[in-house]
Amino acid sequence: MDQAQSDTLGFVPQKDIVYNKLLPYADRLDEESNDILSKIKSNLCRAVQLREIWPGVLFWTRKLSTYMRLYGRKFSKEDHVLFIKLLYELVTIPKLEISMMQGLARLLINLLKKRELLSREDLELRWRPLYELHDRILFSKTEHLGLNWFPNSPRPRSSSKLIMIKLVQRCSVESVLKTLVKSCRPYFAESATQEMLDEWRPLLCPFDVTMQRAISYFELFLPTTLPPELHDKGFKLWFDELITLWLSVQNLPSWELHLVNLFARLANDNIGYIDWDPHISKIFTRILRSLNLPVGTSQMMVPRYVTNAYDISHVVLWVSSLLGGPSKQAQAQLSGLFNSITSFFHPSNHGRWLMKLMKLLQRLPASVVRRLHRERYRKPTWLTPIPESHKLTEEDITCFVKSMMQPVLLAMFSKTGSLDAAQALQNLALMRPELVIPPVLEKTYPALETLTEPHQLTATLSCMIGVARSLVSGGQRFPEGPTHMLPLLMRALPGVDPNDFSKCMITFQFIATFVTLVPLVDCSSALHERTDLTEVEREMCSASAEFEDFVLQFMDRCFALIDSSTLEQTREETETEKMTHLESLVELGLSSTFSTILTQCSLDIFKVALEKVFNFATTNIFETRVAGRMVADMCRAASKCHPTESLKAFVPHCCNIINQIAVNEEVLNEEELDKELLWNLQLLSEVTRVDGDKVLPYRSDLVQILQLTLHLKCKQGYILACNLLHHILRSSALIYPTEYCSMPGGFHQPISDYLPIKDWGRPGDLWNLDIRWHVPSVEETSFVFYLLDLILQPELQRLQRFAQGEQDMGRDDVLQSLTIIQHCLLGAGSLMPPLKGEPIPELVHSMVNLDETTLYTGAKYDESRENYRDAVCRVMRQLLHYILEHSEDDTKSLFSIIKIISDLMHFKGSHKHEFDSRWKSFNLVKKSMENRLHGRKQHIRALLIDRVMLQHELRRLTVEGCQYRSIHQELMKDLLRLSTSTYSQVRSRAQNVLYTALGTYNFCCRDLIPHVLEFLNPENSTVTQQQFKGALYCLLGNHSGVCLANLHDWDCIAVTWPAIVRSGLSSAMSLEKPSIVRLFDDLADKIHRQYETIGVDFSIPGECCAVAKQLMITGNPVPKEPVPPEEEAAEGLKRQELKNLESVEKYKRLIGDLLDFLNNRNMPWKFEHIAIGFLSLLLRDDHQLPPSSVMFFVKSLNHDSLYVRKVAISAVAGIMKQIKRPHKKVPVSPSELCGGKELSAIVAGDRLDNKWLQYNGSSLPRTQQEWDGCVFVEKTHWGYYCWPRKLMMYAPMEEQPKQNLTREEMTEREQIIYDHFSDPVFINQFIEFLSLEDRKGKDKFSPRRFCLFKGLFRNFGDVFLPVLRPHMERLVADSHESKQRCVAEIMSGLIRGCKHWSYLKVESLWELLCPLLRTALSNITIETYADWGTCIATACESRDPRKLYWLFEMLMESPVNGEGGSFVDACRLYVLQGGLAQQEWRVPELLHRLLQYLEPKLTQVYKNVRERIGSVLTYIFMIDVNLPYTQPTTSPRISDFTERILLQLKPLTEGDEEIQNHVVEENEVGEQDERTQAIKLLKTVLKWLIASAGRSFSTAVPEQLRLLPLLFKIAPVENDDSYDELKRDAKTCLSLMSQGLLYTEQIPMVLSALQEISGSSSWHARYTVLTYLQIMVFYNLFTYMSDQKAVNGVRALVVRLLEDEQLEVREMAATTLSGFLQCNFLSMDTPMQTHFEALCKTCLPKKRTRELGSTVDTIPSADLVRRHAGVLGLSACILSSPYDVPTWMPQLLMDLSAHLNDTQPIEMTVKKTLSNFRRTHHDNWQQHKQHFTDDQLLVLTDLLVSPCYYA
Repeated sequence: MDQAQSDTLGFVPQKDIVYNKLLPYADRLDEESNDILSKIKSNLCRAVQLREIWPGVLFWTRKLSTYMRLYGRKFSKEDHVLFIKLLYELVTIPKLEISMMQGLARLLINLLKKRELLSREDLELRWRPLYELHDRILFSKTEHLGLNWFPNSPRPRSSSKLIMIKLVQRCSVESVLKTLVKSCRPYFAESATQEMLDEWRPLLCPFDVTMQRAISYFELFLPTTLPPELHDKGFKLWFDELITLWLSVQNLPSWELHLVNLFARLANDNIGYIDWDPHISKIFTRILRSLNLPVGTSQMMVPRYVTNAYDISHVVLWVSSLLGGPSKQAQAQLSGLFNSITSFFHPSNHGRWLMKLMKLLQRLPASVVRRLHRERYRKPTWLTPIPESHKLTEEDITCFVKSMMQPVLLAMFSKTGSLDAAQALQNLALMRPELVIPPVLEKTYPALETLTEPHQLTATLSCMIGVARSLVSGGQRFPEGPTHMLPLLMRALPGVDPNDFSKCMITFQFIATFVTLVPLVDCSSALHERTDLTEVEREMCSASAEFEDFVLQFMDRCFALIDSSTLEQTREETETEKMTHLESLVELGLSSTFSTILTQCSLDIFKVALEKVFNFATTNIFETRVAGRMVADMCRAASKCHPTESLKAFVPHCCNIINQIAVNEEVLNEEELDKELLWNLQLLSEVTRVDGDKVLPYRSDLVQILQLTLHLKCKQGYILACNLLHHILRSSALIYPTEYCSMPGGFHQPISDYLPIKDWGRPGDLWNLDIRWHVPSVEETSFVFYLLDLILQPELQRLQRFAQGEQDMGRDDVLQSLTIIQHCLLGAGSLMPPLKGEPIPELVHSMVNLDETTLYTGAKYDESRENYRDAVCRVMRQLLHYILEHSEDDTKSLFSIIKIISDLMHFKGSHKHEFDSRWKSFNLVKKSMENRLHGRKQHIRALLIDRVMLQHELRRLTVEGCQYRSIHQELMKDLLRLSTSTYSQVRSRAQNVLYTALGTYNFCCRDLIPHVLEFLNPENSTVTQQQFKGALYCLLGNHSGVCLANLHDWDCIAVTWPAIVRSGLSSAMSLEKPSIVRLFDDLADKIHRQYETIGVDFSIPGECCAVAKQLMITGNPVPKEPVPPEEEAAEGLKRQELKNLESVEKYKRLIGDLLDFLNNRNMPWKFEHIAIGFLSLLLRDDHQLPPSSVMFFVKSLNHDSLYVRKVAISAVAGIMKQIKRPHKKVPVSPSELCGGKELSAIVAGDRLDNKWLQYNGSSLPRTQQEWDGCVFVEKTHWGYYCWPRKLMMYAPMEEQPKQNLTREEMTEREQIIYDHFSDPVFINQFIEFLSLEDRKGKDKFSPRRFCLFKGLFRNFGDVFLPVLRPHMERLVADSHESKQRCVAEIMSGLIRGCKHWSYLKVESLWELLCPLLRTALSNITIETYADWGTCIATACESRDPRKLYWLFEMLMESPVNGEGGSFVDACRLYVLQGGLAQQEWRVPELLHRLLQYLEPKLTQVYKNVRERIGSVLTYIFMIDVNLPYTQPTTSPRISDFTERILLQLKPLTEGDEEIQNHVVEENEVGEQDERTQAIKLLKTVLKWLIASAGRSFSTAVPEQLRLLPLLFKIAPVENDDSYDELKRDAKTCLSLMSQGLLYTEQIPMVLSALQEISGSSSWHARYTVLTYLQIMVFYNLFTYMSDQKAVNGVRALVVRLLEDEQLEVREMAATTLSGFLQCNFLSMDTPMQTHFEALCKTCLPKKRTRELGSTVDTIPSADLVRRHAGVLGLSACILSSPYDVPTWMPQLLMDLSAHLNDTQPIEMTVKKTLSNFRRTHHDNWQQHKQHFTDDQLLVLTDLLVSPCYYA
């Protein structure tokens, strides 16, 4: 930072935007920024101290974020810290309105973004306020009741279209909050980690949803950037605990992802401080599993694996942080990972897993480059540096690049496109160009030659573009790189092909990329002059002689392209004359590539090119729509590069021709102009888009042409003339850089002084960019005004006379004049000062100054001249009113006027949409060519210049907070008039301009809303339908701008909402018109979607004021205004209180207005619904609804309309929550409750100190006294993992609010509800409606109705039971689904609502409920069982099981008793399971009882009962987990159960015969034999195993292994669905078990079990062992590979089965072997090869001459088997490399071919192998051929085409 700057500023800026220093007016910026900053400081701090959050604080925080956009973090460190503290205090104000919080949070994130600027010493932030904010919003207790509307929360009326829109608004509250926490994390205090663990550890209960919550909090909040000396206060507190938790979870619960993300972040922030080595193989195994790759023949996916897979970006971060270090283990595993999945990248493979693999490929190199940058090139910051021992060494990088090359080269041609591979190559080439570029070149050269495979060409070229910079700049690693440049360019030329669009575009991009990096200068003369050149440099010099040739050939190609795309050639006569989308893209590609080439040329080459393009353009005449545009673009490119030479050629030529043709008067009046005239005009208008001072010499010629042509009759003609005018004005009036060469100053020095080849691929130097700016000179400015006086003035006078009715003009003439005016505005807009006018006072009250800030953008306005902007504005308004009065159907002129008004208001030299698209393309180019390794803005010069230009435009377009003046007010009224005019197209264009304007000027919406609403007023009888529709559209707004109907402000909503509802009475409103109905629907939808609860409390707490005060008195620049005195602050406080009161008043008034309309009898139903929808949005949790609307909603429960009833049910549920009386809670210490002392170490699970919580049949509270003495813990997770320091429990009964109030004691709202619900007539009607069907077959248990009933019984006790009881009894007996559903909703509400009732009441309640439930369960049907399940599950959720013992005892009575058939049994179990599952670990006694009860019933006959029992068993054993720090459970355990089962299955395990499924008649009486019983038992056990694969956390491997032999026996081999259930289940079960995660200690057990089975007599079992092995090894690859003994065991097993007597088993073993070789699990080593070769040589017995008719020997002899085994082994090796030819392959193929004539089955195997080899190697045979000797090739060719091949 230079000293001079900090002197002018008075402080050292934190980090300002460096591009500002390169602007032509950079010297004025320091003063300007200081001025703005001091204003921001003083006004923002004043606003905070005066407690004015709106508009003051919000206005000035927005200014602060604009300031950061323009200047970066250009303030001192003290200011930076104080800004952050101030915003942190503001964001965490508890009552702050959400939308305000979001805005402030975004600014705070921006302030914290560059964390290297502030260290932990500078700043410390508290974590708890953030946690409370996060909790309050993301886990809001009242959102689901509709008492809080957050942005993007699910709305009642959302259609699917809107849900799509929601996904697009990703900037939702949630992500803002997460980013905010991420940004604050580095600054949490050192004690924070321990506090967080104390806060969230008690939530860690793996069976509960809180687990997800706790782990996601850990992921989000735990700080990982503490310095090493604080590590024991940081991650060391939790690392061991969480990593063991992660390693012991096997089945991917949803919270595992958060753990992975946390570890990835930890690893990345602390490279070298954590020893990951012991975990590495487990990490990689899990990563491989998470890719969900398909393996083996018949694989079932567990659906959860697919949905909960790891997030690739975090996996990549983790892997790249593990690399390096002394042990090098991670790289070995990573190579293993890529080796094992490489073949999946081959383009012939495709599946949903492919996206993940490609993402992995693309992100990993980028991540390693980022790490290298951090280790070697980044400025050291306060963040912990990586220790030397763990930095990546050169060897590490080489190994990494090598391991990735093979998959990347395969992925180049992937079906998902080559972009991922190109990005990967770009990053890999930065590290090791010599390893990366040659193989890509090898693929590129042949692709450039081929004509038949265009996809190959586009893929290789896009990869070459990625590595372009590394190739061209050469460097020590890859010095010969640049020599490839010219051959590549020359060979790419044929790609400019008119017939293949995508090839053409990629070729343009390729040429442009290379040419940008290289100066096209012929340096061949240097060979004779210079002697100091290296060999490569000499080669480059001699090659550079071809540049001229290249440029000329490129031009020829372009000319051919243009010739083939003229209008006559590409269109029929009748079609459109506009360019098609593709043509415009080609035009863009062509012109930008050509202009890049000319920019980079030496002057000699340029002159040749100019002559060529001049001849082409002047010897032909082109039509002006397509070909003409392309040629003109090429000419423009030429004249931009060297204006003097080009203009000398073009301007006189064109002027002459135009003058000659236009000599005859009649030409000027022709409708269809001469082609030649048009073409020359077009050419002239494009070549003049150059430096303004270069045009000046030709001004008299040009002015003469303008005067001739501007008034041509032909529209096409005068529009071209207007373009010419526009371009001349623009090039003289704007500021812009005039050259974009890759070296400052161009390439015009003689070769002897300067050798351009030294600058190939050189980045621009930001500190010496030396930009040549065009700044308008005095002469140019006066030329501009001369033109305006000459051309614009007369047009304005004509139009003014016309508008005053003094002169007649035809419509075409008016349009022509308007076009000329518009082009003048566009050309000279930057020299016209903004519109003048008085500011409009008093739109909002504020105690702070709300002025606009002006930015200097290089234009000094000349006040002495006439301001044409004002003049145009005056005339346009007159003309507009005249046209609207006299000829409203002249829509073309109106369009033009609307465009002009828009430019008058906003145009200062560039348009927003153009700027946006340039910014976007700048970012794309930057990405494709950046150097992430060295960083520090090493971009090429043209890009840097572009970025500076964008900075200039950004300043010009920054218009936030413009003052709203009287002239704007008048223009807005005109726009509103146009927006409500007769023609729909005029309306919609005017509306778009209006929306933009509304977003530009401060508070103008308040001024405009009354005018819009005037059209909707029913008393206004003159309104037409068009005006009505126009006004509605104005309220609706467009998707990005302001929505007037829904501004987040009480003043606006209080007028717009009632007006929308009232418009239903307007005479212009007709519900017959679908367009109007749709508009109202959209409007209501948009309001529902965008509404966020508006605050009624705008207080600012004292802490904020203290920080603000401090900010006002520290640091430069000193604020302009003093600290507000006491009395002013007191006044502010008073106003704030007043504002809060007013807000509540407006809120009540709005509700009152809506209710008034609802009581109006004439209101159409549509508007009644809209009004009710609005009312439902107005429920809040901090303010109760007025009694009148409570009355309305309660009455609406019985409304005729279904929609109204639904809204009312939600609303009344919300009202119940509002009027709930709070129950007192007191903190209790858990250790006192259990009498024990607190445990020091963590022990989770069933312990002494949580035993009292569990359900114990002998000590249930059965009297009032016991009930009161019992401490109920409602939440299921408390006490499982550890106890919180203080547990909040409900205070005893007597301290709680009184129950069963009399009517007199109730509040008014409670009385309303009480009166209605105790009225039998009302209840009858209500229940009647509730038990109606809504949509047949689609209805489900409704949580909203449940909330309503729960609230009812919670707030009023059992008052309403007598009225409801008869209804419940009636409904339970009726088996209709809607009736059953209704009673289920009431019952679950009742059970949850009786939480605080006294014991007597609860007891009598259960006496009523138990018989009802029994009846209900006996009447259960297929439609209602899910509802009853939900009902019981909902009723048991978050309730102490000891409170519900009546329910559990009743459900446990005898679920499976056969009464009512198998279906009812299954349903009873389902309902019971729902209840017990909610209780998780707290009911071991019930689980034991249930298991005891079920065990004898496991031999069920019925399939549905079996499946249900399987599912119930999963839940019974769910608690038996094997997690760290966890006690063995007291719930049932799997191991004991398995023991008992195996005893009963004995008859099956002992027998050796095939197990058939005995179909048992269902009515058979008497005991069946043991064997049949065992088969039935096995069926149920299989259902349990299948169900538990997807649900439990840990798999009981040892227990499952004991069942394995049995499953192998049953599972069928073929994929055939006609098998019976038993076999299918066995197969599914094996497939799921083989995917399980194994630990190192379990592997020997599994292998020994498999070895045992492989000796079985059934070949089916032996066959299935192999399929099991394939999946199991792949899914636990690295765990196996880290254990050499296991690898040898697997190898021995497979090799043994190769020699199996059964042919199918041998073939499967060969397939398995080939797969293991392919994923590099086994390697093709010499012993294995010699083993197979020896087997092959086994001699076969001679064929005995058999007598005729003798039986053929069916069992093959042992020798044949061994010989076949050898051949299969060789074949497996060959098939294991489907895409390449390793060194050992040719020999093996020769060995194999010797067996072509052996007996079957050997011959068949050989043929299959050869045909497969041919199929997989056919594509790249040219390359593969080189690996064979000539003799081998002869044999091979013979084999592959020999007659036997077809035999």
